[in-house]
Amino acid sequence: MVYKVLIDRKVKKALKKLPNVDYLSVKMAILDLAKNPRPFGYEKLKKRDGYRIRQGNYRILYDIEDDIKIVKVLDVGHRKDIYL
Repeated sequence: MVYKVLIDRKVKKALKKLPNVDYLSVKMAILDLAKNPRPFGYEKLKKRDGYRIRQGNYRILYDIEDDIKIVKVLDVGHRKDIYL
C-alpha cells in the first residue's frame, strides 16, 4: 500500500527554516509516511485530530485518510513549540 503524501503550505515554510542537519532527517521521515503511515513510535494525538511521529527534537503532525490512501502533513516543529 502506497499512500500519497500531501504537505501543507505552512509545513513547507517550516521545513525551510530547519537547520540543514535536521531538514534531511525530517524530510525523509515525511517521505517514509507514504510507505508506512503508522511507523514504529507513532501516536494518536489526544487534544487534536491526527497523529505524530518524532524525528530527533522535531515532531511531525499528520492525518491519515485510509479510504483514499492519503497522508496529510499538518505541521512540523520543534518539540517545545509544536503543541502550543
